Parts: sequence; C-alpha cells; structure tokens
Amino acid sequence: MTFASCMPAALDEARAAARRGEVPVGAVLVGADGKVLARAGNRTRELCDPTAHAEILAIRAACAALRSQRLPGARLWVTLEPCPMCAAAISAARIAVLYYGAEDPRMGGVRHGARVFDHPQCHHRPEIIDGISAEESRILLRNFFIARRSDDMTGR
Repeated sequence: MTFASCMPAALDEARAAARRGEVPVGAVLVGADGKVLARAGNRTRELCDPTAHAEILAIRAACAALRSQRLPGARLWVTLEPCPMCAAAISAARIAVLYYGAEDPRMGGVRHGARVFDHPQCHHRPEIIDGISAEESRILLRNFFIARRSDDMTGR
C-alpha cells in the first residue's frame, strides 16, 4: 500500500468548520484498506454539543458505517492535537495510527496535559505521528481567533 497523506482533506474540513463559525479543526478517518471512512469538522456550536469535536464525529460516522464499535487498523488524520476526550475515544475505537498537525499545549491530551495514551489505564495506544502540516494548521487556528477577537471588539 502506498502512503498518502490525508491532511489536505482534514485541512479542508477545518476550513469548512471555520466558515461555520466553529473552531477550525478537521479530521479524516481512513480504514486499514486506505479508503476514507469518514471526514468531519468541529460542530460543537451548530449541534449545541460539547462532544461534537471533529475526531468524535468522524469516529461516530465510521463506526456507524461499519456497524462496529471498533476501528482496528484505521488511521486518523486531525489538524490539531486531540484533547483528552478525543484521545480517550481514539483509544476506545482501537485506532491504529494517529496523525496530527498543530500541537495544543493548552488543551491537548496526547503530548500535553493529560497525556491519555501514557496512562496505565489506557487499553490501547495508537502509533502517533505529529507535526503533519503543523504550520498550516497553526495559521488557520491563529487567524480564526484573531478574527473572532476583532469581531468581539467591533460588536459583530
């Protein structure tokens, strides 16, 4: 099987989330066969659901499509380091490889903060490859929050 990055598609999902007024995080979930199972962007505001992170939505969609609670052999591409909630879901779904872009020193749960996969209670630890399109992911997030602060100051 030839390696192909799905980060461009995850970045597309992140940009779509930003256009909806959501924090621009996107995720693409690929099966063991290399086919895209699901893709999603954050929808916490739209769905009034604090769990509607891109990773969670992609995992839910893939599990529903496969009619399975686990995704062994799957690979998840996400533009931002997953938070502790998403890291726990990645472990529960038995995702084989996690690729992510920008680090999240404040809310991350993989290399920062809770470091979910390092806990002895963690039943499954995916392979982790970070820094994929990190700069593009960081810029997208930074510009989103700059624009949001600007809108807050102008009353929009």
